[in-house]
Amino acid sequence: MTIKIGDQVPDGVLFESVGYSDENHCPARPGQVKIAELLKGKRVAIFGLPGAFTMTCSGKHLPGYLAGYDKFKQHKVDEIWCVSVNDGYVMAAWGRDQKTDGKIRMLGDGNGQWTKALGLEVDASAGGMGLRMRRCSMLVENGVVKQLNVEAPGKLEVSDAETLLKQLG
Repeated sequence: MTIKIGDQVPDGVLFESVGYSDENHCPARPGQVKIAELLKGKRVAIFGLPGAFTMTCSGKHLPGYLAGYDKFKQHKVDEIWCVSVNDGYVMAAWGRDQKTDGKIRMLGDGNGQWTKALGLEVDASAGGMGLRMRRCSMLVENGVVKQLNVEAPGKLEVSDAETLLKQLG
């Protein structure tokens, strides 16, 4: 069942890599972050997408949230999260490529467990990508979903940064 407005976000673990290894310039080993702990007492804009380094995700979805960073802060959003069914290393490298450092937390759901708990999984096997997260956005306050936007397959019409910003007032 898909999560809906008013629901408590399911707890789980995501993976985040902070920093880079000096010897090979690769992301540092990702650490586990506990979702319930991260959301406690915070107002967080979360957007999910199918994959790092893909055309729409890299060309439109993530850049929109990066460009809207200051506006989200003006609306008292504590953090912005980008979540995808990718590992923490890939999410960190993609964040570095997109220059998200200090603005957007790049969180990997490598096995898709949180994605499944949200009911937002999609089978992208036909395109060689396996299990992925449906393109979506949500505003979460103290662990409760206050706004939710889930895209139709192949679309970027309601989960973009501008739509979520309009919903914030």
